[in-house]
Amino acid sequence: MSVGDVVKRFGEVTALDHVSLGIGAGESVGVLGPNGAGKSTLLGLALGLRAPTSGRVRLLGGDPRDPERRQQVGSTPQRSSLPEPLRVGEVLHYVAAHYRNPVPAAQLAEEFGLGDLLRRQCGSLSGGQQRRVGIALAFIGAPRIVVLDEPTVGLDLEGRAALWEVLRRKHREGCTIIVTSHHLDEIEALAKRVVVIDRGRVLADDPLADVLRRVDVQHVSVRDADPAALRAIDPSADVAVDPETRTVNVVTRDADRFVRGLVGTGTPFRDLTVRGATLEEAFVAITRGP
Repeated sequence: MSVGDVVKRFGEVTALDHVSLGIGAGESVGVLGPNGAGKSTLLGLALGLRAPTSGRVRLLGGDPRDPERRQQVGSTPQRSSLPEPLRVGEVLHYVAAHYRNPVPAAQLAEEFGLGDLLRRQCGSLSGGQQRRVGIALAFIGAPRIVVLDEPTVGLDLEGRAALWEVLRRKHREGCTIIVTSHHLDEIEALAKRVVVIDRGRVLADDPLADVLRRVDVQHVSVRDADPAALRAIDPSADVAVDPETRTVNVVTRDADRFVRGLVGTGTPFRDLTVRGATLEEAFVAITRGP
């Protein structure tokens, strides 16, 4: 999938401004951006749902509007609806009939935990259950590429974790996964590459680890430590206390130096953990600019 120097305008509004982007076979890519940044427009162009004002769009080496290529792509929009009177099993079989080599409905139901829903009418499903069915339908044609817009909206924490595991397995099996999500922990869980879009331009396109390194802060957490003593070790650090867990969280630019100072001063503490910047911090830094 690739777009080259693409511009897309809606009247006087420029939704995409000379965007170039390529996604290779087998990648897992997270696309981030504020509301109205151009994410959905970009994915719509890549899927052949819209035509660019100028520039070039290719899907699997050809025109994204070509039915042969569309057979090899699955997608789930942010908002989708299922036919309420039909049973889930009927929907799976109906959609499968549109593909030459579909995944058997029973196999798909097992993979996505839909076994108990097959005889249920779609109109009786909860929002989270409908979402699971919608995601499963994106894979029913055994696609080479799957585009998921906010895949876990409406799911609880357990449901999100279960779906993440299925998507990671599909990626390991060779499927190219492209995800947009407002849950940045979801992007961290699913994507190895992150593309940040804002105001129709690509601001970042790097491996996840490189995006995280754009923020030069680290987090040190300890329990049962004196916050004043920690502030004395690094006066420039941000120190916050969670009284419920007795955890002190320190945001510092040099975690190694802070930990050496913590040990060297003999400050009492328990349960030391160190982690890098979050994707949310990196996203804010990138979109705010210098």
